[in-house]
Amino acid sequence: MLGSTAQVGLADHHSVGDPTHPNEWQIYPSGRFQEGGKSICFQVENPEISASFGKLGTTLGRMGAALNDSRPISCHEDVRSLLFRLLTAVVSEREPGMGDVLTGRASLDTLTDAQRIPALQATGIWFQLVAIANELLAMRSRRELEQMGGANEVIGSFANVIGEIKTAGYPAEEIQATLDKLSVGPTMTAHPTEAKRVTVLEIHRRIYRKLTELEQQRWAPREHQQLIDDLRSEIELLWMSGELRLERPSVESEIAWGLHFFREVIFEATPKIYDAVEEALARHYPDYDLKVPSFMHYASWIGGDRDGNPNVTASTTACALKESRQAIIGWYIQQVRRLVTVLSVSANVVDIPEDFTKALGQALHRSGAAREIVARNPGEPLRQFAAAMLDRLRAMLGETAAKPYARSELLKADLRHVETVLAKLGGNLVGRRFVRPLRQQVETFGFRTVALDIRQNSTVVNRVLAELFRLTDADQAPAPDTPQWSTRIRTALSTGEQLGIDRGALSAEARELLDLFDVIREAASGLNGGAVGAFILSMTRSCDDLLAVYLLGQYSGMATALDGSGTIGLRVVPLFETIADLRAAPDILDRLLAVSIVRRSLRDFSNRQEVMLGYSDSNKDGGFLASNWELNKTQRRIHALGQKRKIKISFFHGRGGSVSRGGAPTGRAIAAQPACTVDGAMRVTEQGEVVSSKFANRGTGRYQLEIFAASVFAHSVKSANEPELRDIPEFNEALEALTGMSQASYSSLINEPGFIDYFHQASPVEELSLLKIGSRPARRFGARDISDLRAIPWVFAWSQNRHLLTNWYGIGSALNSFLNVRGNAGLELLRQMFERSRFFRLIVDEVDKGIYQTDMEIGRLYAGLVQDREVGERIYGKIATEYLLTRKMIAEVNGGLKVSQRFPTFKRHFDRIRPQMDSIHRLQVQLLREVRAQDGSTAKPKRAVNALLLSINCISTGLGWTG
Repeated sequence: MLGSTAQVGLADHHSVGDPTHPNEWQIYPSGRFQEGGKSICFQVENPEISASFGKLGTTLGRMGAALNDSRPISCHEDVRSLLFRLLTAVVSEREPGMGDVLTGRASLDTLTDAQRIPALQATGIWFQLVAIANELLAMRSRRELEQMGGANEVIGSFANVIGEIKTAGYPAEEIQATLDKLSVGPTMTAHPTEAKRVTVLEIHRRIYRKLTELEQQRWAPREHQQLIDDLRSEIELLWMSGELRLERPSVESEIAWGLHFFREVIFEATPKIYDAVEEALARHYPDYDLKVPSFMHYASWIGGDRDGNPNVTASTTACALKESRQAIIGWYIQQVRRLVTVLSVSANVVDIPEDFTKALGQALHRSGAAREIVARNPGEPLRQFAAAMLDRLRAMLGETAAKPYARSELLKADLRHVETVLAKLGGNLVGRRFVRPLRQQVETFGFRTVALDIRQNSTVVNRVLAELFRLTDADQAPAPDTPQWSTRIRTALSTGEQLGIDRGALSAEARELLDLFDVIREAASGLNGGAVGAFILSMTRSCDDLLAVYLLGQYSGMATALDGSGTIGLRVVPLFETIADLRAAPDILDRLLAVSIVRRSLRDFSNRQEVMLGYSDSNKDGGFLASNWELNKTQRRIHALGQKRKIKISFFHGRGGSVSRGGAPTGRAIAAQPACTVDGAMRVTEQGEVVSSKFANRGTGRYQLEIFAASVFAHSVKSANEPELRDIPEFNEALEALTGMSQASYSSLINEPGFIDYFHQASPVEELSLLKIGSRPARRFGARDISDLRAIPWVFAWSQNRHLLTNWYGIGSALNSFLNVRGNAGLELLRQMFERSRFFRLIVDEVDKGIYQTDMEIGRLYAGLVQDREVGERIYGKIATEYLLTRKMIAEVNGGLKVSQRFPTFKRHFDRIRPQMDSIHRLQVQLLREVRAQDGSTAKPKRAVNALLLSINCISTGLGWTG
């Protein structure tokens, strides 16, 4: 603690290494104002004194006491001790002596060759079990908070957020207006960041459920022992299953992986989010009849993202659309079967309204099996109605001869009939329990599950369009990025030009892209409304890049008029990724919105232009601070442009799991967005291991969705009036200066002679491809330079060697230079920014945590792998110097706290596993030497390769993310 007195605040905080526990205690220097609207600040001098402040004080006092003890509190220890005991028993039975590895008494790098793999396997399983325990304990902590102080005490929940909004005096009319425009969009991707096999993830889920069974019931000793035995059997399965994939997953298996989380968690959790909003509104705005729309809108890239992935084809995209449709229809069939079972309302007991009797007759007629249904359920009209619905749903899969539902709105209307009649019969609770959740699912998921986004690189789009122009224009064909190219595209769009080209004369790349547009057109014109989401154009660098997509859509029959006077039924979304592209984005969009056919087309999509922002490549391009500040400025400038053009702008944030790829705490990250830029709508990518950490279990999945949605809602209501989001010129000027210096320092490093060799040799970046953790290659176009390398392996590699420089490099130099120029006045300004700017505080906090996980002593071992010793020592020395400087400067800014002292939960978790992590790193360095010692003509030693891959998995599990 900070002496005898400390200020603590409970804020929504995603803890790297503990991704399922966003509630993180933060410690602040005494007397400093903190986290307006997003945390509770409380002065704790003695835990007993706080009792006088009621339930909230009691809660904070107990937790304040816990912070004074570096050990986990007893209930946490029970779960971890149980899992550790069971794992030790399983491992010792198979590999005697491995218990010393698990306790840290034996270092992995001192073991014999034969012991390495079992030791890594045991350690990796322990890290997995710790993560499961953390998730369970996070859920337990939230429940205890709610038990002690009510739903309002769960920070970031709708109950908490709406309570704060009511206290701040916001009227009900403003709440309803925000709800009416609310659109929250988790977007699933299969980026190769989930290192664990699906089989392993399923075992994890069963372990979690067994642990919840153990703590939720009072069991007899025999029953309790059976549950313990069940847990041990699952750990045995973990041991015997193995972590490593034998084959790289296909795109089809990734599609199945993504849909698994919907079937197991998201379908069921989504209506509970709407319930949470209604309950909060009833509590805080009891005098108003506020309506809650179905505002969750799920999307996916799995099967649609072909940017640099040759395994995603038009047929793959068609497969993804089909599987997503079948998944939700299958779910509806299960739920309507349940209605057939439970809706045993008898016409002999209640009077069935006449209008429902008429609707029942129509439903039975459409089922094509009226006589059979009535004979099975005589005198039970609601059961008959549900049976007719069931036959129509089954007909959509070809299982009955009934008339299939043509649109999801028709299924929704039938469910409304059932809800209405139950309400008339006094069965409101029955309707709320059994029918309303299904109707809300239909409103949310339609007949599609997700809107499948299509993503392709601008280079490919332009290359294909240039090929089409060459075939039609012959010698007059313009080259991309010329005035003639721009004129050619605009003329074609304004005249409604169509091409009659024999696709057999095209290259395979061009045929494939046009086949994709055929799939998009057919999906859009079919009965599966909304099945195709947006066309995401990665590496958007000009307005012409975007117009090229519109023109390809026109050529593919997606225009509503042949003379160019209509619209094109395709949502085209630019993805701005590099620093240069972010800076150019407002001008690119301004030019785009000046094109008539684009403006007309946007009206078909609620007059809204979505813009995707890339965190990963901008970080790789300019470093952590430059990336985040440019993203912040770009949003403000684009938002202003939208107001000028009278176009609604919504942002799609391409965040990853790690801090350097935008993986900051959900609530704090959204709360730090520029004022008014969310405005009710936000999409965020959920990538790889983040998907499984958030949505593998129902309680956690529901909580994560609620935190996301409530944070978007809170920002939309409050941000215009929040002091910590105020645009302060002095702060902006300082951030401009800091960004320039930070980017210069970062660029100096990556342009250092020998840096590319250092990166490839002092990290396992090349060996990552052996993991087979995703269907797409690590590079877009196969080049070896950093610009072509995907951001995921870039971040993954720097985390494996514990440099983690993508989280912090350049910021120490920037802060130091700033203070050298401005002196004490500059320091005071930075401390004011830390206190009063939510954006700057988030940056400093994430750097603080990144620095804590960085270990330059471990990094020195990896630097020793560089073949040119002078290069290795020079670049390592540059990184190590910046690391020490950054540690010092972060302490200057945050008031002299030790590294990560503000985040004791995060710190305690990492301290617990640090000894095992360090020994894995030492072993990994040895394994890299052994594997690399083989020349190209000799097969790499299989045992060493497998041990190396297990070490990579262990490190990523310990950190809580890959890339």
